[in-house]
Amino acid sequence: MKKIEERIEELETMVYQSKNVLTFNEASKFIGISKSYLYKLTSAGLIPHYKPSGKMIFFEKSALERWMRQNPISTIEMVGDMANDYIMNNPLG
Repeated sequence: MKKIEERIEELETMVYQSKNVLTFNEASKFIGISKSYLYKLTSAGLIPHYKPSGKMIFFEKSALERWMRQNPISTIEMVGDMANDYIMNNPLG
């Protein structure tokens, strides 16, 4: 039974990879958040989504990927590099 469940999960992943527009349930699984949290995000207008008939919610996969990549966190090395660049380009005096 475990192998069947694993295989179903693999097939679902393959389907998500080939689709451009996801349903509410698919989007929840795709970005790894609960349905209730995704509903809160859509209700607050914090995540891009579409309601063509006014009821069902759809998501563009590329828009979800952009949304997931917002607010990147710089590594310590990146911050150090930015500081060095600033110092080199803005000498004192």
